[in-house]
Amino acid sequence: MKRIEDLWKEAGIARAAELNMCPVKPGRKNRVNLLALGDVGASVLIGLRLLGADVISEIGIYDMSPENMLRLEIEINQISYPFGEEVAEQLPEVRVLSREELFDCDVFVFCASKGVPPLSARGDVRMAQLEANREIVDFYGKMAGETGYRGLIAVVSDPVDPLCKAFLESSGLHPAQIQGYGLGVMHTRALYFAGRNDRFSVYEKEGRAFGPHGADLVLADSLTDYDDQNSRELTELVTAANLQIRELGYKPYIAPAFSSGALSVLLTLRGRWHYSSLYLGDGRDGAFFGMKNRMTESGPVYEDAEICEPLFRRLYRAYDNLRRL
Repeated sequence: MKRIEDLWKEAGIARAAELNMCPVKPGRKNRVNLLALGDVGASVLIGLRLLGADVISEIGIYDMSPENMLRLEIEINQISYPFGEEVAEQLPEVRVLSREELFDCDVFVFCASKGVPPLSARGDVRMAQLEANREIVDFYGKMAGETGYRGLIAVVSDPVDPLCKAFLESSGLHPAQIQGYGLGVMHTRALYFAGRNDRFSVYEKEGRAFGPHGADLVLADSLTDYDDQNSRELTELVTAANLQIRELGYKPYIAPAFSSGALSVLLTLRGRWHYSSLYLGDGRDGAFFGMKNRMTESGPVYEDAEICEPLFRRLYRAYDNLRRL
């Protein structure tokens, strides 16, 4: 049996950087700033506002369109319970930011995207956005480094994992400060299919998701009784799920914005188990790799489960491909 640490050891990395820094206040109030208010960003904003009162004190928003910022500040702040008794704490206030204020926060949520593929695009459209979005990441990564930012960078834009690495390289931040939020929806899509097909039902209690959001995703139907064929079939269903929505004429952003974005970020702030990408490497060589993890006062920790050889080979292929991007 092998473990997650064997991924970087097999790649020839002698010692991975320790994730021994906590960039947020687990279980306590954090200030969250959100960059870009398109379909995904606006949906993440709604989720954080409605569900984050226990761990968010305020939400700052920034977008290239001043009209869009003002519109969302007005509309989101007008979402509220009528008398307040339904919630234990006041919903976090939303306020408009200047660009200079973006890194005056505990959590910076990156939802910016350039060149979103049209509905007619085929295949894994996420990787088509890499070069365009890398330019944006480089700009804000340098800005984060120059401001001496000490909080969490939550990357939601596609392709999540390579953009996390680009942010690390351009910012010079500690690896524990950056997490990628794309794997959550792949897990919940697997739950969706597992609930509708008895062949995959074991996933609901024993399954795990690993790796990137998109091609090279690895789903395991069970860690204790792994079935390679069933796991690969479930993985194929999940990786194609976004294409099904596109074929219906819609962009598949709602489930990712909530399952990968808002809900997973909130679970991070609560110190609860969730899916996101952590950095596995020595700073010069490595990749952000999605897995089950949680934030502690000492920094992020991942589930250190035993992994059978057939599953490990799939994980290593995904990790190695991410390293080479």
